[in-house]
Amino acid sequence: MRIAIAGGGLGGLTLARILHQHGIDAVVYEREASRSERPQGGSLDLHPESGQRALAEAGLAGRFRSKARPEGEEHRIVDPSGRSLVHHEPQPGSFSGRPEIDRRALRDLLLDSLPGDMVVWRHRLAAASPRSGGGWELTFHGGRRTDCDLLIGADGARSIVRSLLADVQLSYVATLVELNIEDVDRRHPHLAELVGPGNLWCVGVNQILAAQRLSDGSLRVGISLRAADRPIDTYRGKRALLDMFGGWDPRLTALIEAGDSAPVPRLIEAMPLGTRWSSRQGVTLIGDAAHLMPPVGEGANQAMLDAAELAGRLAANPADPDAAIQEYEEAMFARIHSIAEMSARVQAMMLSPTAAEDIVRFFTPRAAEPAPAE
Repeated sequence: MRIAIAGGGLGGLTLARILHQHGIDAVVYEREASRSERPQGGSLDLHPESGQRALAEAGLAGRFRSKARPEGEEHRIVDPSGRSLVHHEPQPGSFSGRPEIDRRALRDLLLDSLPGDMVVWRHRLAAASPRSGGGWELTFHGGRRTDCDLLIGADGARSIVRSLLADVQLSYVATLVELNIEDVDRRHPHLAELVGPGNLWCVGVNQILAAQRLSDGSLRVGISLRAADRPIDTYRGKRALLDMFGGWDPRLTALIEAGDSAPVPRLIEAMPLGTRWSSRQGVTLIGDAAHLMPPVGEGANQAMLDAAELAGRLAANPADPDAAIQEYEEAMFARIHSIAEMSARVQAMMLSPTAAEDIVRFFTPRAAEPAPAE
C-alpha cells in the first residue's frame, strides 16, 4: 500500500513518524523548499491528552522533554493600564502541565526522526484524480506527477485534498498582526521583564496585544482584532497600530514600537462547526484540513492526535485501510465537535467588549461546591 501524505506540517510529520514506527512506509509531499525556507511561527503548549500523547506514541517523548520549556507555561493577563488580572506560574521544572516548545523545534524534532527520503520537498499538490483501478493520481505545481493507493490530506487551511470529500466555505473570524523582536534581553530588557519566560496577554475592548518568549531569545508579538473592522492593508504600518491602542500604558505599546520589521497581518479563518463528510475510499484528512478552528491552543494538538489515531487504526487493520479510515473519521468527528465549539466561544470571548472580565472568569478555577449537609 503506497501512502501519500500531502503536507509536512506537525500533523503530517507525526503521522509519517508513527506509521514508520509500525513499519508502514509513507511519503510526505511538502510544498516548501526546505525545513528552513520560512519561519514556523511561535511557541506551542502541548497538552498531555493530545500533543504529548501523540509524541509518546511516536517514541519521541524523551526528545520532546529535552526541547520543551516548562517555564514557558507562565501566563500573565493584564488590562490596558498594565494592571495584572491573572498570573499563572507553573511549578518549576515540571512537565505535568502544558510545557511550551517552539514550533520550529518541534517540527525539526519530527523531521529528524524520519528517514531522509520520507519527505519530498518542493512538491505542492495541485490536484488529485481517482484512478480507474483505485487510488489516486497526484499532480503537483510544475507538472510533476505520481500516484498512490491512500491519500491523506494534512495540507492545512486551504487543503486541496479536502475538496475530494467536502465543499466547505471558510469564514473569517479575526485578524492577526504579527511582529518579532530579536535579542530582547540585551536590546529591550524592560520588555523581556514585562513578558517573562512565557506569555503575556494585554486585553482591551475588541482587541488583544500579546507577546510570547521563544527559545532563541526573541519575542513574537501578536495583535488580535475583529475580522471586519478595517481593510487588512491598514495594519501594515506601526503608526496605524499604535493609533488603535491610544490610551494604553506605553509600557505595553512599546511591544509594537520595538518590532524589528514591518507588521505582517493575516486573516484568520475557520470551518463551519459540525463539518463532516461521507467516507470515501482511499482518502481522508487530518488537522486543519479536517477541522480548521480559531487559533486558541487546540489546532496543533488535535492535528497530532488525529495523526496518532489514524496511524494506530491503519496499523491495526492493514488489510482493510478503508475500514480503518472510517473508524478514524467517526471517532475524530465525535472528538472534535465539542473542541471546535469551545474554540469558537473562546475566540469570540477574546475579542468582545467584555473580554477582560470574561477571560478572568475563564482562567479562574471555580471554588469547590460545598458538600451537602447530612
